[in-house]
Amino acid sequence: MAIDLTPEQRQLGQENFARVADGMTRRRFLKGAAIAAGAAAVVTPAVYFGYQSMGGKPVKAALIGGGDEGGVLLGEHNPEYLHFTAICDIRPSNKRRIIDGDPKVALRKGYKKVYGAGAAAELEAKHFYTDYKEMLKNEPDIEAVVIALPLHLHAPVAIECMKFGRQRGKPIHVLCEKLMARTIGDCKEMIKTAKETGSILSIGHQRHYSMLYAHAHDIVEGGVLGDIKHIRALWHRNFSWDWQPEKDGPELAKDVMQPTLRDGWFQPIYQLDYEALKDPLALQRYGYESVEQLIRWRLYDKTGGGLMAELGSHQLDACSIFLGKVQPLAVLGIGTQSFFDDLKGNGRRNPRECDDHIFVTFEFPGKNHPRGPNKGTDPNDVVVVTYSSISTNGFEAYGECVTGTRGTMIVEAEQKVMLFAEKDPTKKGDPKAMQVRVTTGEKAALESGGTWGPAASMSAGPGAGPAGSGAGPVSRGYREEMEDFAYCIRLWDPKLGYAQKDDGSYRQRLPRCHGKVAMADAIIALTANMAMKKRERINFDPKWFDPTTSDTPEAQA
Repeated sequence: MAIDLTPEQRQLGQENFARVADGMTRRRFLKGAAIAAGAAAVVTPAVYFGYQSMGGKPVKAALIGGGDEGGVLLGEHNPEYLHFTAICDIRPSNKRRIIDGDPKVALRKGYKKVYGAGAAAELEAKHFYTDYKEMLKNEPDIEAVVIALPLHLHAPVAIECMKFGRQRGKPIHVLCEKLMARTIGDCKEMIKTAKETGSILSIGHQRHYSMLYAHAHDIVEGGVLGDIKHIRALWHRNFSWDWQPEKDGPELAKDVMQPTLRDGWFQPIYQLDYEALKDPLALQRYGYESVEQLIRWRLYDKTGGGLMAELGSHQLDACSIFLGKVQPLAVLGIGTQSFFDDLKGNGRRNPRECDDHIFVTFEFPGKNHPRGPNKGTDPNDVVVVTYSSISTNGFEAYGECVTGTRGTMIVEAEQKVMLFAEKDPTKKGDPKAMQVRVTTGEKAALESGGTWGPAASMSAGPGAGPAGSGAGPVSRGYREEMEDFAYCIRLWDPKLGYAQKDDGSYRQRLPRCHGKVAMADAIIALTANMAMKKRERINFDPKWFDPTTSDTPEAQA
């Protein structure tokens, strides 16, 4: 995103972030007596997010959906916390990939690499299913399911799994991939079912468990950037290049359209999948009209939620967290299908129903707005968040740029964060070439200095410094998300369930992105889709965010 920065300035920005984030994290944990004075402030994700070891008792889980995201979740999970004992998927190619792994994507390690060849052979022979209902009946030891299915199946499968747990007398807890559901009505039904069945419901917005975003949030929360009025977020990709079949890859189906352009959402359809799935009755049972719709579900209005659901929901979730987990005020936007062909004609350019370019503007309450964190009295205190996702240019890395009156923070591709102070008119020098640190007063603030030497937290060698400081690959939060999910299960009392204290907090530990939190992300994404479709500004109704009401944005569509 920082397209006008030199390599030296980018490095300095990362060092600034490392220094400031490290100092704020140390201060936070020292204040809470979590770290002894003078000790090395190595704050692990478990310490930061507050979960502990499982003591050799991992949660037995099943994976429902072994596609792209399911492969990442299996590859990134920690077997000491979550042990996958069964898997369900209807596509033969997914079965092969979830067991053997995907050499093109390092995160998709495969069951064989995680558990060993013997365990993989055992799972494939006895515990691999094409019907999740059959799996639930045949695997009585399952304590949890991880659902990585197409969007329209999230709610019905999650609800059925939780109800099955109640019927058998032992809860089945659910970690479901984002977006939470296809409609907000479905989201509310999922939350209701979780409460009725005593099941934990967690949704996979993994940025809630990213140490990079945790450190970035600490900086924003500490007031380091000053008064924030604008956040720019984007996720740009370029799918204009010709597609070529994979050399020595599986045989392609001849009776369906194959890709003409390199597009991750318009996947090739293999003959082995087509033969297994082409039966109309089978397709109808799974809720699809064609094999194309089943495999390329993201492209259809019935089965997917478009760019806002798949990409934008992640980043607007992060923006909401940066602003104090506030609910947005309004949204307007434009979506176009200006590059790929639609399904109405005979176009060959990867036809679809969803938009391929979207441009959305949100209004969020600032700190002193009546609906802001401080419940203030200034209705004009508004933060504007702009988001774009395009399919014809990938020059800028995806991420968020948070701009305040005293500083700018750039989060790039979930891997790097750069921090710069605003130019002080009373001082000389280019702020892009200035080291910054946090002053030690009562209120955190950035202070510029010279450009000599590396940041203190960067000088300890590879691996030192906070996530995003450039000290090696950064976890995107998948592993930590599943670890905490398992830890919550081990502490859970289904009889106490979702009981609340007098202050409204829950009496039991819940995952950071439980149902109510995730529903807010779905409301943001799906209402943005409505605004683009109608080409009008839509105000967010606070009642939409209350899971106990029947009010939903789609009711006004």
